[in-house]
Amino acid sequence: MNEPKPLNWTPEPGIGYSVVRRGDGGMTLTFTDLSDATMEHWRKFAFDHLLEADRRTRNLYDLRSVADIPEKVIRMAVEANSDPSARYIRAAVVVASAAVADAIRKVAALADTEYAAAIKLFTDINEAEAWLARPLDQIA
Repeated sequence: MNEPKPLNWTPEPGIGYSVVRRGDGGMTLTFTDLSDATMEHWRKFAFDHLLEADRRTRNLYDLRSVADIPEKVIRMAVEANSDPSARYIRAAVVVASAAVADAIRKVAALADTEYAAAIKLFTDINEAEAWLARPLDQIA
């Protein structure tokens, strides 16, 4: 059995997200705000983890507490998702509403997905967890 990788994340004052290791070895990231400070911290954290990506991982991004997701934030996420190491990741993104999901889809549609992670948007956390629980070779 593989030992879980170290999380290498610690809470900091003024940062609007938290991270916990999932039982399946992935991460759950829960966001309460998308301030510039939060997003810069997340960006560094995300790219540090992508540099060490060596196996398939399931991540859950819980953004239900965020009512609006600015285009700038979506573009940052698209940039991280375009890294070749992202191909090892299956990410479920849970948002507050269908309108928010549609806004994300419009911006994300412009991304280069050649190396992208398998990402799916949800408004129901239970559906997101069910999708993440599927065998990693069943991405669709």
